[in-house]
Amino acid sequence: MRVRAPFEQGLDLPPPFTPVGLRERFDAFTHAVDIASQCGAGTLVHVGRFDLAEFAVVLEPDEPLRTARRALYAGMVALSDALVAGAPPGKLVTIEWPDVVRIDGGLIGGGRLGWPEMTREDERPEWLVFGAMIRTALMSGEERGAHPLATSLEQEGFGDVGAARLTEAFARHLMTACDVWQSDGFDSLVRQFVQRLPRTPGVIHEIAENGDLLVRRTGDADAVRCALLPALKSPSWLDPDTEGPRL
Repeated sequence: MRVRAPFEQGLDLPPPFTPVGLRERFDAFTHAVDIASQCGAGTLVHVGRFDLAEFAVVLEPDEPLRTARRALYAGMVALSDALVAGAPPGKLVTIEWPDVVRIDGGLIGGGRLGWPEMTREDERPEWLVFGAMIRTALMSGEERGAHPLATSLEQEGFGDVGAARLTEAFARHLMTACDVWQSDGFDSLVRQFVQRLPRTPGVIHEIAENGDLLVRRTGDADAVRCALLPALKSPSWLDPDTEGPRL
């Protein structure tokens, strides 16, 4: 059972954002989707937890749903930039397309995107919600190394970078990512996103107009297309049983 009581925890957010705090074990993403049409853009829902940084922000796009879903990339750039800003020297923060965040190869969390279900592809959605979870501490009670494919901010030496500080940093970096998109165009934002993907010699990554990933080898005219929409329907990093990042 999730507790649906509000939780007051102060966050130092830039002026466009309005925080909505929830108590532990409430779902920030679901709550943001529920209130998006009433509260509007800039509403940032966050949950007070020790083991997770969990938050979701409401966006109001100015384009049809088919291309508006590219907002996922702005959210992922902001999320990874926030982690890089607080990371110890030498830590490698990467994105596994489209929604997984890893630190030195270990899964630490990811992002997800929601929109009104009845919106057609050629209609402007009333709202979008970008949500994220980052594991701040492993709470399984098992010894270190029991889950070699998973990690946490605590294990990676992030010190005092907890849920509140990461949420605040995300909000600031999201503003920067949106400014880049509006002033320099989506291609500029894509370049930042692609830089976070794992590097493979001779492989070029591009993002199509509708958000699909295009993968081609140097010198090849044809590209392999990976569809964004099916990937968004089931976040690959999210464990449906624990409702947290996979171990």
